[in-house]
Amino acid sequence: MVDEPKIELFVKSSEDGESIGANPFSQRLAMILMFKGCTFTLNTVDMKRAPDVLKDLAPGTQPPFLIYNNEVKTDVNKIEEFLEETLTPPRYPSMTPKYKECTTAGNDVFQKFSAYIKNQSAAHEDNLQKNLLRSLLKLDLYLKNPLPHELAADPKMAISKRKFLDGDNLTLPDCNLLPKLHIINVVCRHYRKFEIPKDLQGVSCYLQHAEELKAFKYTCPNPREIILFYRDVVRKMP
Repeated sequence: MVDEPKIELFVKSSEDGESIGANPFSQRLAMILMFKGCTFTLNTVDMKRAPDVLKDLAPGTQPPFLIYNNEVKTDVNKIEEFLEETLTPPRYPSMTPKYKECTTAGNDVFQKFSAYIKNQSAAHEDNLQKNLLRSLLKLDLYLKNPLPHELAADPKMAISKRKFLDGDNLTLPDCNLLPKLHIINVVCRHYRKFEIPKDLQGVSCYLQHAEELKAFKYTCPNPREIILFYRDVVRKMP
């Protein structure tokens, strides 16, 4: 039997210096490792004392980063690729999507969200909110549109019944998008009294399925931590 690799994931800590901080890239990697079902150690790094913690492990590097069998890996995209190429079937599930379109679904949602919450001009507020809604609507339409394998099974299917972007299984694009959607809902609800509309049924069902998944639920930062993290990012209306 092949030995289990020694994997350590280092992420930024919360304000209290102990739990997981509000960082979608950290959650993305934690979701991959948890869904793969491999054993790993999650280390939270208090950035107030980061120089002492990081100087020997990964000098000049910001979390998240990974140590795999004593080898440090620091680029999130390359870590994702490495884990998918290394932790392979039959021992670990593949997380590579079948449909390349799902890799770009919702890819501008977080950008539109950032522009919206950083806005300080009341005159631009409605337009920036509409830009975010348009981006969410585009994602909603993608999620509701049946995929080829669904239509092959049921040519009359009008609305997709799948759970995630690529089908009923979690894939890498989900690990990138779901943490961002969670942040959007928490931040917009608290600071703008706005949230992803429930009548976007595709997105709503997508988030519901995510909340039922251990790999998502157990890696989510506490909503209070997200609110605290964004307190210096969100711009208040004058």
